[in-house]
Amino acid sequence: MQSIDHSALELLAQKVSEQVRGPGGAIGVVKDGEVILSHVWGFADPKRHVPVTASTRFPICSISKQFTCAILQDLGNNLEHFDPLLQNHLPNLETKRPSVRDLCNNQSGLRDYWALTVLHGADAEGVFRREDARPLFARMGSTHFAPGSRYSYSNGNFRILSDIIEEVSERSLGELYHQRIFDLAGMQTAELLPDTAETGNEIVGHEGNDSVGFFPATNRIYWNGDAGIFASLEDMLAWERFIDKTRDDELGLYRRLSKPQTFIDGSKAPYGNGLAHDMVGKIQTTGHGGALRGFRMHRIYAPSERLSVVVLFNHEGNAHETATKLMKAALGIPTEERNMATAGPGWEGHYIDRDTGLLLTVSLGHGGLKALFSGSPEVLSVEEADTAHSPTMTLVQCGGEIAYERWRENLRGSATRVSGAAIPDIDGRYHSRELNATFEISHRNGAFYGFFEGFLGRGEMMALYPVAEDLWILPCRRSMDAPAPGDWTIQISRNDNGMVRGLTIGCWLARNITYDRTHE
Repeated sequence: MQSIDHSALELLAQKVSEQVRGPGGAIGVVKDGEVILSHVWGFADPKRHVPVTASTRFPICSISKQFTCAILQDLGNNLEHFDPLLQNHLPNLETKRPSVRDLCNNQSGLRDYWALTVLHGADAEGVFRREDARPLFARMGSTHFAPGSRYSYSNGNFRILSDIIEEVSERSLGELYHQRIFDLAGMQTAELLPDTAETGNEIVGHEGNDSVGFFPATNRIYWNGDAGIFASLEDMLAWERFIDKTRDDELGLYRRLSKPQTFIDGSKAPYGNGLAHDMVGKIQTTGHGGALRGFRMHRIYAPSERLSVVVLFNHEGNAHETATKLMKAALGIPTEERNMATAGPGWEGHYIDRDTGLLLTVSLGHGGLKALFSGSPEVLSVEEADTAHSPTMTLVQCGGEIAYERWRENLRGSATRVSGAAIPDIDGRYHSRELNATFEISHRNGAFYGFFEGFLGRGEMMALYPVAEDLWILPCRRSMDAPAPGDWTIQISRNDNGMVRGLTIGCWLARNITYDRTHE
């Protein structure tokens, strides 16, 4: 067990507000069951001059997922007992139904329901009601991989779990959180507030950045189980102290939650029961991040060091990076510097992976490569002429193809280079039988636009950009949830006569959704 570098920790804490600029934030560190750092700065609501304090409640967003899994485990040690209940939530699923355990471990293969709101025509600033979730799940007819075989983040997994919990217990999730977690852990002000439009004057989240300025974020979504808990820095540090206090109890809550999980092929899974399993340096950790428009947060726990870090921002700064830096500073782990070799020729370009239906875009960066595949850019170091690595992905170049491996997702595949000019004959209306939703494309003086329409409304016009022959992208930077889906990849399909027959659209969180061209 390493000793804490208190001076380095304090120095970094003082610099966070300068390095990650925004309206305000709160950070804390627990070591050996004691709070050794509690630091707050800035304003919870700059317009009203309300400062951030250690008792200011933030929406902890997806950090809530571990608490949902904890309640589920308390209701029944055998999760398979709940599997039959999934039939009611996924009545139209034509492929293999996932298990409740798959949902807990983000191995269900269910497309993320917040990404799907875009395809159902939702307004980014619109209202998503409690009753909107169930029909969205009921429309799902397939998964984007076989349940249990891979990892893919899906908020809907935990929303379904919350509904099952309330059905079985006949009590609200908020009540159960209090009785079985918050009260025991001493989280005195933590509370489930699932409707983001009715959280009062708790705290104001901010979009924007230091370059364009910060402005209040609008949130009108109802989420439950996948997120929804509001908690202060004091509450979160109490949770970390509770984890340490119960660390030696084999039946302790966090011990059960953080038990390692596997895929169906027996390989180690990086995620289970609402917790990500990771490494900081050579030290094993568990933790989770959270995001809502205007907010970012992260927590990391290193059991071997009895060390926890919590970061809460009311802006969209990189909370994960900040938490990792704090953990490294506390442990005296130096900042890593990569050996960046110059990337050789032949890497740059667009590649399509027909299995996932997603576009891989590779460009040259300073001393390495930048790859866009999973929704956000990743920087890779080139250690050999034909091989590049990042912490999450390996790329191997072979002629006109790139083989890739993403071990956290248990995903391996190949993407083929694409070229040629896109044919501008894609105007028209397209219908997805599975979603019972439409996508309409039109053009104005050579520029192409599309909008989605479904049971959540008629979406705004968004620009489409050609990539290669019969391949387009539709960037989506704003949606109800954060972060937004990113680039939707659109593959055009044609009949034997060369006429457009339909298209397949997908993003990292919602892949391979087919649409047929209509003749309206």
